[in-house]
Amino acid sequence: MTDATRLQPGDSAPQFTLTDQDGNQVSLADHAGSKVIVYFYPAASTPGCTTQACDFRDNLNSLVAAGYRVLGVSKDELPALQKFRDEEHLTFPLLSDPGLDVHTAYGAWGDKQLYGKRVTGTIRSTFVIGEDGRIEQALYNVKATGHVAMLRKKLGVAA
Repeated sequence: MTDATRLQPGDSAPQFTLTDQDGNQVSLADHAGSKVIVYFYPAASTPGCTTQACDFRDNLNSLVAAGYRVLGVSKDELPALQKFRDEEHLTFPLLSDPGLDVHTAYGAWGDKQLYGKRVTGTIRSTFVIGEDGRIEQALYNVKATGHVAMLRKKLGVAA
């Protein structure tokens, strides 16, 4: 994947409508005028993705207090998302993108290194979308551990 396919600060955030873990339609447009954190993770209930999701869960109150909403996106089907939410007591929407259309629009699907091998898959990525619908932060190849603390620091959000 080349950088040309990646979003940059100032770009308009690609619009989407996806189904959440409960079967509800969630659109980025539903959050117009709000600050939104959209993060892409490879697979529900895997160790790194669980660490990252629980980190968002544990820091959600400070993010919400600062005006941010959090949406998690994966290629998982609804039963996997429901199980993940229930097992980890996640309190933000988990969105299903099995066709990878939204992953592709955000540059979060492509070639990556996994255990020293080149594979095609979800590129763990986080996007901060401003109230104007533009990308404020486009973070690719983020680490699951410590990511939310780094993000809060970038956003100036206190614990």
